Amino acid sequence: MNGPLFTLPLGEWVASFVRWMTSTFKPVFDFIKTILEGIYDLIAAVLGEPPFVAVALVLVILAFLVKGWKLALGTAIGFLVIEGVGQWGNAMDTLALVILASFIALLIGIPLGIWAARNDSVSAVVRPVLDFMQTMPAFVYLIPTVVIFLTGAVPGLVATIVFALAPGVRFTELGIRQVDKEVVEAGHAFGSHPRRILREIQLPLALPTIMAGVNQVIMLSLSMVVIAGMVGAGGLGRDVVAALSRVNVGLGFEAGLAVVILAMYLDRITAALSDRSPVARALRTTVA
Repeated sequence: MNGPLFTLPLGEWVASFVRWMTSTFKPVFDFIKTILEGIYDLIAAVLGEPPFVAVALVLVILAFLVKGWKLALGTAIGFLVIEGVGQWGNAMDTLALVILASFIALLIGIPLGIWAARNDSVSAVVRPVLDFMQTMPAFVYLIPTVVIFLTGAVPGLVATIVFALAPGVRFTELGIRQVDKEVVEAGHAFGSHPRRILREIQLPLALPTIMAGVNQVIMLSLSMVVIAGMVGAGGLGRDVVAALSRVNVGLGFEAGLAVVILAMYLDRITAALSDRSPVARALRTTVA
């Protein structure tokens, strides 16, 4: 067989760059790891240390306040199932990872989406980067993070942030760009500052779309956190990986069911919060 026409050592270049970055910025990465571990441990302690009844009750009340008794009842039943199969502690560790990863991803993604919506040059640069991030296999993100941060919760957390970042940027940019230009021009005509127009016109009108992005960020974070169990991130992902290595169907089903229940809870909560926005209520009133 004929060999390749030419050889491009791209993998070697990337590996060399990661090694250089790891050795050069080791103090910075150690500092980041310490901060992320501290915040994660705090959230995990808040969710995992109190008795099951106390934490579950708070989450059920939250479901009732944002959606009503049906979601609250479904949440209670789902959490009782998680507790019954012995996965409550792991589920709370996973929820802590999801909360922290989603918060950081949105903290980066929403401002970046606003910037891309207001600057076409930024959008042109960001779009192919996001395409690359969304099409890269999820497992690939674990490799450099393990090299930099070793094993544990932090490499899984960083990989999750990178994997889940794109929808936050895309939906924020899309929502702002879809705002009626005549409404924005009216704000300019009345002499409003661009920041005020963004804060009082564009962001409120784009909020339903932005909340859809928040939902996607959370769902992607949850899916990646499970994969991150392969590098010792803990939580439900650890049991899924253990079940796979032992071919333990029962353990895999229990951990997978807990993931599904968490995913449904988070999805319904974020969807309900989006429906409660002033714009969404106004649209429902108009349709009615």
